[in-house]
Amino acid sequence: MSQNKSGCLSSSLLIALIVSVILNIAFFAGRSAKMVRASIQPSLSSPFTEEVIAPPSGEHGGKKITVISLRGLISTAEPGDVAESGLDDLIVELKQAREDNTVAAIVLRIDSPGGEVTASDMLYEEVVKTRKVKPVVVSMDAVAASGGYYVACAGSYLFAHETSITGSIGVIMQSVNYQKVLDKVGLEVLTFKSGAFKDLLNGARELTEAERQYVQGLIDQSYSRFVGIVARERHLEESALRSGVADGRILSGMDAVKEHLIDEVGGFDQALEKARELGKAPGAAAVRYTMPLAFNKLFRLLSEAPAKGARVEVDFGGKFASRLKVGRLYFVSPLMAP
Repeated sequence: MSQNKSGCLSSSLLIALIVSVILNIAFFAGRSAKMVRASIQPSLSSPFTEEVIAPPSGEHGGKKITVISLRGLISTAEPGDVAESGLDDLIVELKQAREDNTVAAIVLRIDSPGGEVTASDMLYEEVVKTRKVKPVVVSMDAVAASGGYYVACAGSYLFAHETSITGSIGVIMQSVNYQKVLDKVGLEVLTFKSGAFKDLLNGARELTEAERQYVQGLIDQSYSRFVGIVARERHLEESALRSGVADGRILSGMDAVKEHLIDEVGGFDQALEKARELGKAPGAAAVRYTMPLAFNKLFRLLSEAPAKGARVEVDFGGKFASRLKVGRLYFVSPLMAP
């Protein structure tokens, strides 16, 4: 009996020790991640390390091509690895590549259905700033539509696959009207407001005509900026764009070439070669940025790991749609709109 008690006590102590170690590692990881963020935030000069994805060949003069990826929804709400948001991470990457004298050019890989108007505009401006220092070649993957295309327009040269989805030049804001549902169940929403527009997009009532005109004015304002940027960057007539492909339609890469929205049909390899050409570094290696310390990312992945026997789900836009916030303007592909 005493041996059983001794064995149970030993097992309990061992389990307690293991739990203590795990908790200490988690605590250290959290502290380390905060320390890393705090240490890089003041300058944000070079927080990322480099990983070689294509070795140098021939003459390169010590130069390299940096590959930066824009993937998913463009939003200030998406968490970042080294900065506050994923958008900030991209801005830091562009800044690091821009200020690195060994970087001859940049390949910006885009696989995004778009996102918030302001976030897309911020990223566009950052790519323009980078383009003025060194070439930025855009490589579109499956989707580079709406806000994704908005950002792409800042590139020095644009590639897309024949089957890439791009274009979708337009702005959208949506809300849900549930007044009829409330009427059915006998509920009424009481609203006290300081001005006529304070409860704009209130789903418990119909929009007034003044509200419709006001919201449409906001949409038109952002749309004008979008079309103006496309016209200027792609050397197209704005009036022709407005009466043509800038009506929100999506285009394949092949059609985008015909409409002069991109420069050439091609994949990542062609974009990389173009970057070497424009950067005057024909044998340059290609690198991408990685996190130097990612304890927090490891624990996030472990916590999000699917349980045994979990089903694999295919997302046809529902999860993207659920991340769109009511009352925000978006440059998003119609495939992703709720």
